[in-house]
Amino acid sequence: MSTEFLIEVDHLKKYFPIQSGLFNRVTGHVKAVDGVSLSIRKGETFGLVGESGCGKSTLGRVILRLLEATEGEVRFQGTDIHKLPENKLRELREEMQIVFQDPFASLNPRFTVREIIGEPLLVHRRMSAKEIDERVVELMELVGLDASRRSRYPHEFSGGQRQRVGIARAIALNPKFIVADESVSALDVSVQSQVLNLMMKLQRELGLTFLFIAHGLNVVRHISDRVGVMYLGKLVEVSLTEELFAQPLHPYTAALMSSIPRPDPKVKRDRIMLTGDVPSPANPPSGCRFHTRCPLVQDTCRKQEPKLTEVLPGRQVACHFPLGIAAETK
Repeated sequence: MSTEFLIEVDHLKKYFPIQSGLFNRVTGHVKAVDGVSLSIRKGETFGLVGESGCGKSTLGRVILRLLEATEGEVRFQGTDIHKLPENKLRELREEMQIVFQDPFASLNPRFTVREIIGEPLLVHRRMSAKEIDERVVELMELVGLDASRRSRYPHEFSGGQRQRVGIARAIALNPKFIVADESVSALDVSVQSQVLNLMMKLQRELGLTFLFIAHGLNVVRHISDRVGVMYLGKLVEVSLTEELFAQPLHPYTAALMSSIPRPDPKVKRDRIMLTGDVPSPANPPSGCRFHTRCPLVQDTCRKQEPKLTEVLPGRQVACHFPLGIAAETK
């Protein structure tokens, strides 16, 4: 894995307006992504986790400029993609791709698998029908699909096979960066493992860089080099994967980790139960956004918002009282 950063996100915000009344006046904003900064190295898989509605998928789409940013920068190889004109952005689309969550809804049911995988080649490379067919055969074999079935339609494939079709389409143009947005959450556990192993294999062979978005830490542990934990539009912890699992620093991370199923029911574990509902991103709490559910909350947490700070080498946390960190080392 390179030490050079491929993706650099700086104070990124994405607010969605709340409109009401006859004239659709803007009465507020949903702060889906609210000041996120992160960097992803070339050849790295950066896992992004958090509960539903925390802003993970929105962040991935803003990074790809499928959604326009409200504020902040997204630099791809040093270039701020949100300042690029349309013609330059079209060229950049070849370098940045996405694999969606639902392997059926994301594929056009009227297209054959050959047409689905070959469409980017037709649009961006303007290859001949023969060249596209040869490339489709190559891609299907690369993702573990029988190329003789390329004239069939998505509904004739299983969920795991359809996701492989989506991955084949994503790598058709030899991109450098792929956002995998909940790409295994709709699959059975056994199929999840197969797809994760495929993505790791493709990363090694093609030199891919991934932003891997998921609900559960147990999934990202298998594939990620580093993990970022999001809560209510903000990153609350960033760490190397194994260090995160050895000692979470943020109470929210610890709560997520305590909910991971254990294969041995005889092994005792202390489950951290979060009270209350996730606050609305349209009206987030003052101070630390997690304080309304944190079992360790103190007065400082209610009044002052913690910044994402490096408290140990390579480990960042947004918490006034990080777990396992003595006050004098903060």
